[in-house]
Amino acid sequence: MPALLLKIQLMCLGVEFSTTLELTKINIVDNHSPFQRGAGGIKTMTKKSKVLLIYTGGTIGMMEDAKSGHLIPFDFKQLKEQIPELNKFNVDLSSISFENPLDSSNMQPEIWVKIAKLIEKKYSKVDGFVILHGSDTMSFTASALSFMLENLNKPVILTGSQLPIGTIRTDGKENLITAIEIAAAKEKGKSIISEVCIYFESQLYRGNRTHKFNSEHFKAFHSANYPILAEAGVTIKYKFNALKKASTQKLKIHTSLNPNIAILKLFPGITQNIVEAILNAKGIKAVILETFGSGNASTQKWFINAIKTTIDKGIVILNVTQCNAGAVEQGKYATSASLAKMGVIGGADITTEAAVAKLMFVLGSTNNKKEIEKLLKSDLRGEMTDN
Repeated sequence: MPALLLKIQLMCLGVEFSTTLELTKINIVDNHSPFQRGAGGIKTMTKKSKVLLIYTGGTIGMMEDAKSGHLIPFDFKQLKEQIPELNKFNVDLSSISFENPLDSSNMQPEIWVKIAKLIEKKYSKVDGFVILHGSDTMSFTASALSFMLENLNKPVILTGSQLPIGTIRTDGKENLITAIEIAAAKEKGKSIISEVCIYFESQLYRGNRTHKFNSEHFKAFHSANYPILAEAGVTIKYKFNALKKASTQKLKIHTSLNPNIAILKLFPGITQNIVEAILNAKGIKAVILETFGSGNASTQKWFINAIKTTIDKGIVILNVTQCNAGAVEQGKYATSASLAKMGVIGGADITTEAAVAKLMFVLGSTNNKKEIEKLLKSDLRGEMTDN
């Protein structure tokens, strides 16, 4: 191989140096691992990852009409025209949009079933999924999908935005681009992520551990009781110890959900009439009891009797803390010991959003009281720390 001459000039403290190097071999070493993103974008892959984008509705899917100035639904058929950065990806991107996009405030269990069935239908044809969703109920949907999609070995990433994608200062572009990149990311031919996640404002979260805590800031979500799964900066850095392991079993979806549940949030001064009205609601099968601190509740006789009567009727009561972080520890204080004795189930560090989804899933799966209690006390999809 002929030698190459390379002339280098350096300026240091006002003195110019010049030297000539003879190069006979050039080795290019890439210090970025194949699952980290460099400043220039996603690394070239030998085979394109296939990612399906599912638009359910939400702020991210809106653009400002040039003539009227009104916000109108985004046309995902021209996705790469509207977001040219996507052309730099070595990703085979396809999209499906709901015929009637939903405001996430109108999200219902039957829509979760629709999404789960769509994922099942396309599962063998793509490497990952990105779901565009309104942020208000995103944690509920992510939690529900985590229970409905058993044996995942591919990423299902939910994302959205606080500002429409068609506005100048939108957070939607970065959220969408990085969510797609994460959904496409592989190591040794296998997806790095194999669970249901939320990506928002540079951070990837386990979906069933999240809570929307801010309606104004771009950082809208928080995962108080579980570490983030990845953080996007100059590179995307994955926290491998926190990731859920990919299943080796065939995907199994669960579409039977029982929504006959209620949330009873305690507060000083809550009356007997209100408590009993909720506990005696027609058709109710389970109640999430949002308690104080580490699972504490009133010890007033009427309250204890109301809880006991409800449990004796076969209605499940799940104790979840009102706090953003921490866990229920029934029996730690006298004000929670009586709940445990009556059969109230401790929810450990589960979020209210995940508790809602888990109860719907468990009640839709079995009517056996002991099995229900066992499932609620167990960590099924990484949603809680085992009791």
